[in-house]
Amino acid sequence: MLDITLFYLSYHFLFKEQVVHTPVISLQPYTAAFMVSFSITFPLGFYMSRTIVFPGSTLRGRIQLFRYFMMVLICIGLNYIFIKLFVEQCHLYPTVAKILTTFIVVAFSFVTQKNFTFKVESQEEEALLEAETVVEAEALQKEEMEGSRK
Repeated sequence: MLDITLFYLSYHFLFKEQVVHTPVISLQPYTAAFMVSFSITFPLGFYMSRTIVFPGSTLRGRIQLFRYFMMVLICIGLNYIFIKLFVEQCHLYPTVAKILTTFIVVAFSFVTQKNFTFKVESQEEEALLEAETVVEAEALQKEEMEGSRK
């Protein structure tokens, strides 16, 4: 809902349904409105996904953030493609196009976030990750010791 509200407000009131001209490129108002809504919902979405929706994930935070970022890039592409398709090919009103796009992308996002970004590792996978961490720590410790001897 926040995403759609920010999109609506940006499209109608911030950009006044007009093409947005920048020194580099001109953007359709719906593209600019999407960029505004995204800049707010990305960090908020990661925080809420990590702490509320998928709190049982056994992956490290930096891995979650990287995977979340990769999935969000895919979702941006999907948003752009579907909004453009719905507005320019299906001749839907931009806010309606955004609502339809949101339903499609949210469904895709939930499934991928659950099974990829914030997945819960099996005990075997968790043991393997723990062993890798120990090996990395030992290698780092060895490098530090060799560096201090020189």
